[in-house]
Formats: sequence, structure tokens, C-alpha cells
Amino acid sequence: MGRRKIEMEMVKDSNSRQVTFSKRRTGVFKKANELATLCGVQIAIIVFSPGGKPFSFGHPNVEFVAQRFLNQDKKPKASAGSLVDSQQEARLEKLNSQLNDILRKLHYERKRGELLEKAMKLKGSEPKLIGELNLDELRKMKGELEELREKLRGRVTEMEASSSLLLLSKKPGREKHQ
Repeated sequence: MGRRKIEMEMVKDSNSRQVTFSKRRTGVFKKANELATLCGVQIAIIVFSPGGKPFSFGHPNVEFVAQRFLNQDKKPKASAGSLVDSQQEARLEKLNSQLNDILRKLHYERKRGELLEKAMKLKGSEPKLIGELNLDELRKMKGELEELREKLRGRVTEMEASSSLLLLSKKPGREKHQ
């Protein structure tokens, strides 16, 4: 069953409306980030949840875009702030590049997993239930699982470090979750 077109009308149930808002907000912010990354645009989005809580996304940040919009007929002034803005832009470009690299790797690994599954099906090596394995097969599986656990630990550590760097690089006011 594929996607069905949903008629545009207000969601009547308040719980469903809140869930729909959260999912759509995430999608809109993701698309805005893609637009800013791919096209180099400056963008700001401010939305209020059904409960009245404000959420915002801005690239480089909401305040900068709002000030630029409000002062669009005035000539921009060259200041020390423009140096900071260009440094911040360079940092954001680097982070976006890292994010794109990670997304490419994720896509590659998903494709690789699909290919491995297809290869296993073609080979006819359906996995056995654990109760059907003999002692040698169980020992081999134990070793493979221990190896997998070590790889996962390394990957978790790597992801935690990346997540920490991304959190540290976020400037307050860029995206508010309340």
C-alpha cells in the first residue's frame, strides 16, 4: 500500500493535530535546511504549535534574517560583524559538508545491506533458528556477535562525539524546542 493523498483540512482531534504538527514541523525545518545548504540562501521560519509554543529555524539564524528583511531598503554597513558572519558561514558550510558525508555513508550502508540480503537469498542460505545450530556454529556465531559488539561500541562512540560537536556548534536561537 503506497502513499495516499491526504485532503487538506484541519485535523479535528487535538492529539492527532499535535502529532501531525510535530512531524510536519520537522519536515519543514529539514527542507529549509536543505534549501539553505544546496542553494546558499538565508532562510527563517517561525511557527506556533497548536498549544501556542513558538518554534523557529534560521540559516544563519532567525535574528539575522529578520533584521535583513526589516532593513532591506537600507545599505548594509561593513563592520566587524561581517567578519564574524563570514567565519560563521564557513563553519556552517564545514558542518553541512560533514552532515552530507555522513548521509552519503548512511545511504551507502543501506544499499550494501540490501545487496547482502539479496546475495543471501540467492545463495539459499536461509538463517537457521538458534536452537538448530550445533556447538561449532554457536561458537562461531558468538565470535561474530562479539566482533559486531566491538564495532558497534566504536560506532556509538563516534556518533556521540559527532553529536556533541554538532550540539556545541549550534547557536542559541537557531532552533528552539520547547
